[in-house]
Amino acid sequence: MQFAGVLPEDAPDPRLDQAERAKELPVPVRGFIPQPSLEDDDSLALMVQQQGDTMVAMSVSVGYMLWRNPDDRADPVNLADLDDHTRRSLDTVPPWPRPAWLIAQVERMRYPRLWEAVRTSWHAETSERTTPGALLMDHARHILMNHFREPAGIDLHEWDSPAFPGTSAVRDGVTVRVEGSDLPGIEIDTDPFVYAVGAALPDGGVLTAVVPRDELPLIELAFDVRR
Repeated sequence: MQFAGVLPEDAPDPRLDQAERAKELPVPVRGFIPQPSLEDDDSLALMVQQQGDTMVAMSVSVGYMLWRNPDDRADPVNLADLDDHTRRSLDTVPPWPRPAWLIAQVERMRYPRLWEAVRTSWHAETSERTTPGALLMDHARHILMNHFREPAGIDLHEWDSPAFPGTSAVRDGVTVRVEGSDLPGIEIDTDPFVYAVGAALPDGGVLTAVVPRDELPLIELAFDVRR
């Protein structure tokens, strides 16, 4: 007997399908270089735009678990700041079997994350909306809207909010370390909640990364092809 909204124990892990679809990106997916504070747990977010059967744009974003004390993962400092309702929900074990991947996913919710932190974007044609600056602003606004809306004072549908960084916030003259090389890059360093960097990639893609400002000291902002 199955209940509405209950996954069977043998339900496939949706991350497997996302990983296969990510291979359709015409350029390699980038992510952070391996580092102790970050764990790549195969959390991918995809955006695909098509005209008929032809793909004209695609992006793949990589998320990470954050370990504030990677040398001792049992240290309470590693736990996310959860409200009582969320904590009780995570502690509640349902009376039906669950897929192993779902149990692990629920457990990961106890820890802080870098949501969709590193994004690789590709467009078949260039325009003012596909420049590194425009894509960096879009990425930063996406993170602010979805993960900092309340502290930033952003309404759910307020995409023109003055709380969002605008064109004037994008600054060039920085370098971004990608695959061992320093590329000409851009940054947004004016927002109180996030810091963002981006760069055009030699293969035609664009890399953007948006990181919570409070977690910056734990993260090395260097990137490589995601393996």
